[in-house]
Amino acid sequence: MTSKPWLINYQDIPETINPDAYPSVVAMLDEAIDKYPDRIAFHCMGQQISYADLSRRAYAFAAYLQHRLGVTKGERIAVMLPNIIAFPIACLGIARAGGVQVNVNPMYTPRELEHQLNDAGVKTIVVFDAVLPTVLQVHQKTSLRTIITASTLTDSQATSMARPSINGAITLDRATAEGASLDYQPVALSGSDLLFLQYTGGTTGLSKGAALSHRNLVANIEQFKAFMPSFMRPAQEVVITAIPMYHIFALMVNFLTYFTVGAENWLVTNPRDMDSFIDVFKEARPTIFTGVNTLFGSLIAHPRSREIDFSRLHLTAGGGAAVVAATSAQWEELTGSFIREGYGLSETSPVLSFNPANTPAFTGTTGYPLPSTDIKLITEDGTEAGPGEAGEVCAKGPQVMSGYWQQPQANAAAFTADGYFRTGDIGTFDANGMLKIVDRKKDMILVSGFNVFPNEIEAVATACPGVLECACVGVPDEKTGEAVRLYVVAASESNLSPASVTEFCRTQLTSYKVPKQVVLVSTLPKSTVGKILRRELRDLQ
Repeated sequence: MTSKPWLINYQDIPETINPDAYPSVVAMLDEAIDKYPDRIAFHCMGQQISYADLSRRAYAFAAYLQHRLGVTKGERIAVMLPNIIAFPIACLGIARAGGVQVNVNPMYTPRELEHQLNDAGVKTIVVFDAVLPTVLQVHQKTSLRTIITASTLTDSQATSMARPSINGAITLDRATAEGASLDYQPVALSGSDLLFLQYTGGTTGLSKGAALSHRNLVANIEQFKAFMPSFMRPAQEVVITAIPMYHIFALMVNFLTYFTVGAENWLVTNPRDMDSFIDVFKEARPTIFTGVNTLFGSLIAHPRSREIDFSRLHLTAGGGAAVVAATSAQWEELTGSFIREGYGLSETSPVLSFNPANTPAFTGTTGYPLPSTDIKLITEDGTEAGPGEAGEVCAKGPQVMSGYWQQPQANAAAFTADGYFRTGDIGTFDANGMLKIVDRKKDMILVSGFNVFPNEIEAVATACPGVLECACVGVPDEKTGEAVRLYVVAASESNLSPASVTEFCRTQLTSYKVPKQVVLVSTLPKSTVGKILRRELRDLQ
């Protein structure tokens, strides 16, 4: 174990938490439901649902899964939803049935979706009806047997709307209505049982599922609450959730953690619709807001942001990508609240470090490691970094995954011999024990907080007619932090254009992965053994 230099500055923060304080996340959420049955749990697009009603619908969904679909403990069920009330209903229902939720980005292309469903062995998917066509394109190529659709509309509102359908598909409303007449069979859950498969980018171009257990999430919730007690006031917090809940940051912090303290959660389905987003802000008057640097920047720049009453806002949390000091300063000027930055990964449930409640101002770091978390920095020669020296951030704690789903080779490479997870990120500790991320996995690109791996982009782009070879790198971008720039060598006698490459990629990749810039070049820099040197491409910027 390392010396943990950050502990001296913990003050009232406990050094450890009990990751077995609850046998499962379900037990944590049930306790909150018993405490706050009549409080509003979620608002979304003019609809709202109380803790008790959410629980009732989740029980009904669990019963439907058990009796109509034969779902048993450990079965993987995909959830392909934006931030709508159906998400927490499906999540709690799946967990109560003992299922494992596979979170899927609703903006995925058929190619991306097909891989994830097949890798996880998914038989059932809960999907936003607006993106049902994507599922219909791939369901015959997967093990899918049941499609459950969810909407922002009620069944009665949706009946007159033309929308794609498939034999055997059912709406979530109808599934819960049918499940309400069925007897839910309690499932014995323990900390070691899986709760989520959280897919993350792979160096081979194919995403891998981080296998997160109930114990992983119980631990991270307990860790975060121990760090932030003054921001966890029972039945008083009002949260705005604009980061999608299929992203582990919003899933753990906004949904699960704040649910346990009876918070009122306002879901933003489409944060790009800034006028509607600001309307939510004005109505909710939140006490808690989480975001990424680009989201803060968009709100700061919007002229209507001055209409918002920020007087109740006492925690602004940033993650997913580095928060820029100037952004925090402008946000504080607008709201009176500086941005507390944290750090984590899908593989760590996600939070490893955070700026705690006793932090008085923006630090430009990701704060201290959480209780029961050990972080050491490993240099390239395999030794532990000294004070102020940079090294790969390697973490051990109860929130760290057991491994990737069915990926023994990847797991062997992901952990050190003494059990620390290798994040691939490079960090330093300052004199106070605060962790600062100074570099990332050498090739990974971070677009608005989402990981983009060049191998996946290159594999897709190479299949474009007329592309001989290609390589991509990240370039600075004012709006998204980084953007994808793709360098392409065209085949001889082809009529390839940057626009044609972009359009081809758009059919195969979700929007944040599509190259923002395509540059045609005659050659790509290569090593003596023919390996493309992305570092030299980055140096061209």
